[in-house]
Amino acid sequence: ASAIGWHSKGAQSADMGRAGKRRTATSRAGRTPRRHTTARSRKVAPPPTGPTVVALGASAGGLEAIEQFLQGVPDRSGLAFVVVQHLDPTHPGVLPELLQRRTRMPVVQVKDGTRVAPDHVYVIAPNKDLSILRGVLHLLDPMEARGLRLPIDGFLRALARDQRSSSVAVILSGMGTDGTLGLKAVKESGGLVLVQEPSSAKFDSMPRSAIGTRLVDVVAPAAELAARLVTVLGGVTPGQPPEPEDETGSRTALDKIVLLLRTRLGCDFSQYKKSTVERRIERRMALQQIARPDTYLRYLQANGQEQELLFNELLIGVTSFFRDPPAWDVLQREALPALLAARPNGGALRAWIPGCSTGEEAYSLAIAFREAVETLQPNASYSLQIFATDLDPHAIDRARRAVYPANIASDVTPARLRRWFVKEEDGYRVNRELRESVVFAQQDVTRDPPFTRMDVVVCRNLLIYLEPALQQRLVALFHYSLQPGGVLFLGTAETLAGLTGLFRPVDAKLRVYRRKEGDAVAEAPGPSLPFQGARAAAAAGLERARPTVSLQAAADELLLRQFGPAAALVTEGGDVLYTNGRTGKYLEPASGKANWNVFVMAREGLRGALVGALQKARRQERAVTVRGIVVGSGRDGEEIDLTVKPLRDPAPLRGALLLVFREAQAPSAAAAGTVRRRKTSGTPSARMRELERELQRLHDQLRDAQDDGQASQEELRSANEELQSANEELQSTNEELTTSREEMQSMNEELQTVNAELQAKVDELTRASSDMRNLLNSTEIATLFLDGSLAIRRYTERATRLLRLIPTDVGRALSDITSDLLFPELGDSVAQVLRSLVPTEREITTNDGRWYRSRILPYRTLDDVIDGVVVTFIDITSAKQLEAELRSSRERFGGLLEGLPEGLAVTDGNGDVLPRARLLETITNARPDDLASWRIVATTGAERVRGALR
Repeated sequence: ASAIGWHSKGAQSADMGRAGKRRTATSRAGRTPRRHTTARSRKVAPPPTGPTVVALGASAGGLEAIEQFLQGVPDRSGLAFVVVQHLDPTHPGVLPELLQRRTRMPVVQVKDGTRVAPDHVYVIAPNKDLSILRGVLHLLDPMEARGLRLPIDGFLRALARDQRSSSVAVILSGMGTDGTLGLKAVKESGGLVLVQEPSSAKFDSMPRSAIGTRLVDVVAPAAELAARLVTVLGGVTPGQPPEPEDETGSRTALDKIVLLLRTRLGCDFSQYKKSTVERRIERRMALQQIARPDTYLRYLQANGQEQELLFNELLIGVTSFFRDPPAWDVLQREALPALLAARPNGGALRAWIPGCSTGEEAYSLAIAFREAVETLQPNASYSLQIFATDLDPHAIDRARRAVYPANIASDVTPARLRRWFVKEEDGYRVNRELRESVVFAQQDVTRDPPFTRMDVVVCRNLLIYLEPALQQRLVALFHYSLQPGGVLFLGTAETLAGLTGLFRPVDAKLRVYRRKEGDAVAEAPGPSLPFQGARAAAAAGLERARPTVSLQAAADELLLRQFGPAAALVTEGGDVLYTNGRTGKYLEPASGKANWNVFVMAREGLRGALVGALQKARRQERAVTVRGIVVGSGRDGEEIDLTVKPLRDPAPLRGALLLVFREAQAPSAAAAGTVRRRKTSGTPSARMRELERELQRLHDQLRDAQDDGQASQEELRSANEELQSANEELQSTNEELTTSREEMQSMNEELQTVNAELQAKVDELTRASSDMRNLLNSTEIATLFLDGSLAIRRYTERATRLLRLIPTDVGRALSDITSDLLFPELGDSVAQVLRSLVPTEREITTNDGRWYRSRILPYRTLDDVIDGVVVTFIDITSAKQLEAELRSSRERFGGLLEGLPEGLAVTDGNGDVLPRARLLETITNARPDDLASWRIVATTGAERVRGALR
């Protein structure tokens, strides 16, 4: 419902784009810095404590969109993100692992009882529904095993109830319409709604359905939504200095904005709740990155499109089918039956729904009325005329189209969907029977004349947005519009604004009331209305007549039975329902199996006239009288008059026919002659006998024709029943196919999600494989991977220099490969390692003189399972050559020292003489740098000699 019949159309990105270079971002109610709010507006209940929860809803193709969104979230944003995606219920979730690669925030899968924390990402678990209560996430088992599930709608509704104006909904790529109803709840609570630009989404059904509600605040590509969200929550452009606060000027500017809307658009918001008006004006200011109301006022005066967008922002256009189901149950079980009981013979009921928005409540009332009639008085002829009004022409146009998204299945039971809706490709259409009972019109309930002589007025969640004075005026207006005993149906959060003398409760808790009459109404307080005289006259209406004693009815029934004409009540097919008087002279049971059909029971002479009279009465729908019918034969023949009358009232007899048999007052001359001739004895003349034979022949032909007609009628009836049965079977098959289609669509979305996750894993594995290949090739180590049967599984490029391998050798046994290695025991060594699991290492050479160090190790999987062997060949040819050169140099140097003549000695870098006995060992263990400082000197003098001896 809407306030004053007004409904929000949202701020669509397309509209914002036409406004010029303005940024498509907006503020959440309760989150924008309120430097210019009044004291009155600060009385609004604050949002719940804790981090702002951002719900990300996505389906098919949503993985890429979610990654792009999270990549745009700045560090330490203070926001908590909850990802709700359509997942395969039988597939383990890998979404947290995939998203963790794109963000620094911790990404975890939701566990039951998880409390949201800032700068965290929470992912819904597979085969679970998600809800939130006081900042704690709860997992619920889904109601449907598979098929059409709406986890996004369910979580957004729970988020709106829990976080109120702090809730944020983000709708990303996906098929179907999941999230459309949920974002309405978020918007109604004052939250923020962001949607991915449909052209940038892989599947644009969900974004387009969300934008179609006209409640979206921001529409942008997924990569830009996070930045715009953070900008909106900040209130002003980053780096912009805060402007000084001017409380009086802000109050005056806000009043001027309301006045501007009344002057330019003809809509007065002065009696709208001030806090609501201010919050929504602040939303538009944050959208335009304007911090001061007087600045926004100047911008508003210069921009006509912004005036319309602000007007749309002030409208509250959120509704759904059978919102608050217990209240609708009370209306259908208690209020409507009382109205029907007051009209036992049928009639027309009139209803008025001010602020109908997009028509859900109007059609809900029509469904409730039809079901109440079918339950209580199925044969009664009732009609319902609903007048549904709203100020928003766009909402009225959508209500007239009567097409709603597929996710209304969460609000409407399957039986009602089958009975009152027609399934279409993109949702459901209200059937023609309901559509013809509702008239939609544009109206301002505060200014335009009301509808009168109403039986039902439905005004739900409208009064809560109005000031108390206007609430009282509208409640009194609804009382004037209702007939005596009429029903007023309000929202569960609304009251009668103190005018309790005007209505008595049917269910006070669920806000269902009945109009009062008499002294209580006259004494009830309330504002004076221009319709006061008419209301007083209606309140003092005529007292209903009390029912009299049924003595007269009993006497009438007795007289009719004894002295009334013989009559029979039959169905259209001729089956006797009831008889009165002495009908035996005209109807008698036929021999054989009991058959209470009037065509079989009719006596001689009556059957032909009876068939024609019944057909004519049914065709013309009026009483038909056939006079001068001679019934019977011989001396018992009697002339009668037959009257056949179709019945319309009372309702239980509608469709039946009344047969009245009366004796003819003055028989016609021909009939009298016939009777006299039958009673007169004697031999008839030849002419008379011929006429009698001709008449008998005609009677026989007519009887045969009647029998054939009855047989044909039975055949047609049987064929009709078969066709009805076939039609029901086809309808059942169609419903099954529709259900299967929904299940296939849901499964397709799940498969799309799984495919996206698997594709991401494949890409990751491809990158890991490329990294591993480059790593192995960069080591220049020849590596050979063998499976459990010693067949080649993989090899590095370096291995092709030792083993003559080509790509087609993968899968061949190692023994089939030729090589340059002088290592005939390679196969046996590999087999030994596979059996003993003990690694081996040895040095081997090749035909061309190269040396390699061969290592053979078992191949272990991540599960610690032996699944083959790894053989590596490390080139040590250079080391072998250096070793040989060093050995040769050492031998030459040792031989030189051994031949050193007496009188010569070797000194180190400090000039000390090295002992001759350990000279070779010292040389072997010395470093090359030390050897460069050694000297061979002549030993002259006693000190040198003593040093040499030491």
